[in-house]
Amino acid sequence: MYFAYKHIKKKRRLRQEQQAQQEAQQAQLPETEPDIGVTQIDDADAAGVSTPAPISTPAPISTPAPVSTPAPEPQADPKEEKKAELSPEELAEKKRRRVYRWKIIFGLFFPFALQALDTTIVASALPFIAKDFGELKQLNWIISAFNLTSAAFLFFWAQLTDLFGRITTILAATIIMMIGSAICTGAPTSVFGVLLLGRALQGVGAAGVNISIRTILADRVSLRDYALNWTIFSLVASVSFSIGPVIGGYLTEASWRWCFAINLPVGVLAIILILLLLRGELLGPQDLPELQGHDLATKDGRFLARLMTIDYGGQMMFLWGFGLLILALTWGGGTFGWSSAAVVAPLVIGAVLAISWVVYEYLMSPGRSMSRLFHFQRAMVPWKLLSQRDVGLLVYINFAVGMSMFAVMYFMDLYFAVVEQQSAGKAGTSLLYFLPGLGVGAYMAMFSSNIWPRQTLPALLLGGTTSAVGMTVMAYAVHAQKTSLVYGMMALIGHGVGMRMNPGSVHGLAFFPKSTASITCLVSFAMPFGGLVGLTVMTTVYTNKSGPSLAGQRDAIKWAFISMIPFMWLGVLLTTFLGNVWISKTGGHEVVHGAYLWSFLTRKKLAREHISHTNDLGQASGVAEKKTGDEETGSKELPSASAPHETQP
Repeated sequence: MYFAYKHIKKKRRLRQEQQAQQEAQQAQLPETEPDIGVTQIDDADAAGVSTPAPISTPAPISTPAPVSTPAPEPQADPKEEKKAELSPEELAEKKRRRVYRWKIIFGLFFPFALQALDTTIVASALPFIAKDFGELKQLNWIISAFNLTSAAFLFFWAQLTDLFGRITTILAATIIMMIGSAICTGAPTSVFGVLLLGRALQGVGAAGVNISIRTILADRVSLRDYALNWTIFSLVASVSFSIGPVIGGYLTEASWRWCFAINLPVGVLAIILILLLLRGELLGPQDLPELQGHDLATKDGRFLARLMTIDYGGQMMFLWGFGLLILALTWGGGTFGWSSAAVVAPLVIGAVLAISWVVYEYLMSPGRSMSRLFHFQRAMVPWKLLSQRDVGLLVYINFAVGMSMFAVMYFMDLYFAVVEQQSAGKAGTSLLYFLPGLGVGAYMAMFSSNIWPRQTLPALLLGGTTSAVGMTVMAYAVHAQKTSLVYGMMALIGHGVGMRMNPGSVHGLAFFPKSTASITCLVSFAMPFGGLVGLTVMTTVYTNKSGPSLAGQRDAIKWAFISMIPFMWLGVLLTTFLGNVWISKTGGHEVVHGAYLWSFLTRKKLAREHISHTNDLGQASGVAEKKTGDEETGSKELPSASAPHETQP
């Protein structure tokens, strides 16, 4: 905030100096006009008549300033000068982009807010829902059913956005989310499985909405514009995450079923706005090389050909592998003992399937065995992304972000309701202390990416540090039951979450500007998956440590937060091994590979690679240039095979 204040103060001072200079120039304008007395002298000389009067008038002649020191020319406003230099076509294109941005904002606001609200709106209602169904020990599954599917189906929807187009995908995802909400609304209290089915469908739809919107925001814009667009929607997500428990708390006072029923009218409004504002604006089905050789003459043939390109093997191994891991973590220590077959079996099978998925995606890379066997299928995640170090580090960083956010949203609500004996509505309102820090963090991330220093690493490092400090002190605040300190740490953790939501995506897209869907999918997957794992760990600790008294409940919540501390500080450590991204005002950007911060200690010069701005189709329009860290401009143009992430015209 200090740097923001200095920047605003500097801009204000420059504006005042420019205004004073213009006023001084206007005051000198009468002195530079032609002098009538001098003109009369010249005319008299030409006529041979003596006219001494003008000569004896010293005022006009004794002011040599306009002759010897001419007034400086007025300096044009850079914005007006730049605007005057634009051609009519460029002005029309600028207007078209502005209109496109507002259509995107208004058209996608409601579906994005809806999927964000579904993530946390049941936080305040959880004890009441579980009590009505008589499943207090299975309370975690109300959250896990949604989070599991919202994470596992991201890659599936990412492939559909390219296969069938953006608008078809987001409409289908919104409808599925509404179906899940309807099932939850009408679920009979005698069948807990029906509620879980509805929550799972809500998660499937939320995954589609999430990845579709992230992909749409990155289409047809430069990295700089994407950073601005995603800042707006990250603020929407931040507000939705924060007010979700508040809305859920007050709705629960009437009936917890309203937490799901409210999605239905909002979903209808979202579909109407998408059709009115975005039909014809979004990218349609993409031309894929895997479609070559298929029957594309008929509509049915095209549909079947596109379905055949889905990586079904990778999708199934990913879904079952990570699903079984979550199942084992959910049951372990609570429903079953850690040494029981019900926990060991899914834990081992899930780990084997998860490792098999990684190996399978490696074999699906071009030239490998599975790629040759299933040449008509497109890999679920390109191997070049999975093998890139910065992408792997970003996955864990966003994993930690999800842990931070879900820990506050769910366990602080539990703390206020159980330990401080607050009502559902008041407990939800107390969670609003998370919102100011989250909003400030999101603004600082935007400032860091778009204004100064126009880099992604500082925001990621600062955000990780504030979240880690907040989580560490939160455990003490809960133990001491100091409400004011609890509120302060909620805001501090929120600041760390907001600081990393935008730069994480921008950092990954800078390295792979042509892999929009895959990058956004990996980053999007890490956050809910991290929240799911974090809640599983915290719930397990809480179940094992909780006692019947209020002090026992308080200590259990304290130990739940303590269990998150190692994950937070590990995220800070891993952030120091990231590269860095510089975002240009012109739309281009530069990336550096290797541990950027550690290079200062090791005195190792790292290569900076310039990637030009994107064109209207969201594809890179320039070539990459490599330069060392202390060079001003790129001097060497790399061949196209020098780096897998390099872009071509």
